[in-house]
Amino acid sequence: QVHLVESGGGSVQAGGSLTLSCVATGNADSRHCMGWFRQAPGKEREGVAIVYTNDGTAYYADSVKGRFTISHDNARNTMYLQMNSLKPDDSAMYYCAARPWRLGVGRFDSNAFDDWGQGTQVTVSS
Repeated sequence: QVHLVESGGGSVQAGGSLTLSCVATGNADSRHCMGWFRQAPGKEREGVAIVYTNDGTAYYADSVKGRFTISHDNARNTMYLQMNSLKPDDSAMYYCAARPWRLGVGRFDSNAFDDWGQGTQVTVSS
């Protein structure tokens, strides 16, 4: 079991920046992939970025490439999402998620993730 706690959400104007954090406690070493997902009202949850904790390999949704950066600090069991050039369309509840190594799953398949945080709200005004 892994417990995830997000922080860092808030309200910013378009073009601004925010950094989200996700601290993992419990059996965090068993989770080889961590990611950020988001869900806006009336929309489905979507994957934003994932990172493999063993080597830092990261993947991004097309909508955030070049603007967001995901990273993971193994010593602190903490994952980050640096968000720059924020747009109103980025407004959503952002969730941290983690899963063990699994073959044959889609990078942003939320069903493949075992552990979820409670979410942190990001609101971007125009």
